[in-house]
Amino acid sequence: MSRTTPPRPLDVAALFPELAPLARTAVRLHPRPSTPTVKDSSIGGPLLWPADEPWPTCADHDAPTHRGAVPDDIRQRRRIIAEAWTRPRAKGADLLTAEEREIVDRADTGRRIPQDGPVPLIPVVQLYAADIPTLPRPAGTDLLQVLWCPFDHEEDYLPAAELYWRASADVTDPLAAPPEPSVIGNDDYLPEPCLLHPETVTEYPAPHELPEELADRIHAWEDEQNPDEEDDVDVVGYQYDLSVAPGCKLGGHGPWSFSDPFPMSCSECGSDVRPLLTLDGTEWGSESWRPVEDADYTGLHFLGPACATQLNIGRGYNLQIYVCAASYDHPHVQNMQ
Repeated sequence: MSRTTPPRPLDVAALFPELAPLARTAVRLHPRPSTPTVKDSSIGGPLLWPADEPWPTCADHDAPTHRGAVPDDIRQRRRIIAEAWTRPRAKGADLLTAEEREIVDRADTGRRIPQDGPVPLIPVVQLYAADIPTLPRPAGTDLLQVLWCPFDHEEDYLPAAELYWRASADVTDPLAAPPEPSVIGNDDYLPEPCLLHPETVTEYPAPHELPEELADRIHAWEDEQNPDEEDDVDVVGYQYDLSVAPGCKLGGHGPWSFSDPFPMSCSECGSDVRPLLTLDGTEWGSESWRPVEDADYTGLHFLGPACATQLNIGRGYNLQIYVCAASYDHPHVQNMQ
């Protein structure tokens, strides 16, 4: 099923014409739980990987043991908790049975677990140009694959990602059983398998990236909508309703939030970088971005379609991946907002 973003509550570029030339298109990926194959665009699904190409590992995590949890234990814990929330229970009763609690506790990431050799990277994203024709890519390729190490790295306390571009037709002998780490350092970095439902939307820069005078006028306009400052009155806000789309997406504007924008450039050539991919564990916060096909969902937010991937970056932020504007061969840049 496709996913459709509702029309924006108003045409903000008509109110503030200076925004019009700043508009960019983004592709909301709309991940939903499924069983993707190597031929599908997915988050957390299997990759179309050549059998004769070594699977990437993390050179920074090659100790014989690591503190974390077994991947299958993490998956089982998620299933148990999701099922438990659907059961009726008496007031004050425990959510989990004693047996379930034991299994859930086993998935805690505090145990030391053996790992034979360097930690294999885990598949995070696979995008085919056949599904997303606007996929930025090097000439001759039609497939982007993103893997990362499921441990925080000290440089930015994020999972270290690696990007691979391919011509899918060249993979004639795909790897049948890729390696999986025996230990996951952060269970928030293990995505649930999801198929994607790409949709193109229009975005405008976050308030932090606007000229100060324009940002001030937009802020004043927001105040005018709610002059009595009544917190229980829903008003349309620029940042959360009209500018940058939430959730996993391709391209668009960076979702600056807790910090002001700062210069980013390619570490190899110094060129500008541009947003390629944003990974967000929650697809919408503001209801204005909830797809119309999900309008009837009334269950718990963290178990519903908005949190299908089960990813969580820095307690509810985004992992942004930027690529060099001069060459796809140059190292990418990661940022959390």
